[in-house]
Amino acid sequence: MKSAQTKPPSNTQRAFHSLRDMIFAGELAPGSDHLESELAVRLGVSRTPVREAALMLESQGLLELRPRKGVRILPISPEDMAEIYDVLTELESLAARCAAELSLDDSQLAPLATAIDDMDRALDANDLESWAKADDRFHGELVHLSCNSRVISIFEMMSDQVRRARKVTLFMRPMPVKSNEDHREVFEAIRSGDANLAVSLHRAHRQNAKKMIVDLLKKHRLLNV
Repeated sequence: MKSAQTKPPSNTQRAFHSLRDMIFAGELAPGSDHLESELAVRLGVSRTPVREAALMLESQGLLELRPRKGVRILPISPEDMAEIYDVLTELESLAARCAAELSLDDSQLAPLATAIDDMDRALDANDLESWAKADDRFHGELVHLSCNSRVISIFEMMSDQVRRARKVTLFMRPMPVKSNEDHREVFEAIRSGDANLAVSLHRAHRQNAKKMIVDLLKKHRLLNV
């Protein structure tokens, strides 16, 4: 019996991931304009997958498609981030409530616990980039524990915008020791089945994160990042 082979990514998928990586890395600068033909040459694909990838990235708020002008890489303003954090706070707080009410066992909560442990190890090593990756995993795992497909879909659509802003502000912020403590408290509330406490703790955590990111964007005038 032949083993199943992994289907290679399509040109559209490759274009999507390449363009997103270029936006996050700053290779496609905020506020810059690019013709689809130019991007197609850079990526080594035709214009069709570039346009399809651009449509996907537009839905995530990373760029804007403009008729006859190609794409414009969108900046992130403090006002944008405040709105995004408000939505994510409600989504993740709902996920925390659902997870606590489901009475999940330790094996089901293991990915959440592992993300927290990885964040602790990253801080001990003074490795903020590894901390950020583990922090992303924590929030992603939390949302998936909600078992709500619509919450997951909206979260995934918006989380890239938060990740993009945090990449720029990561080394401007204080060491996120309090963030790790918050995550562990939320985890313990979920494990004990205390839904109200889980919601309260997580909402406060996200509101504090919102204030810090927005203040950094304003202070350093990172309006075009």
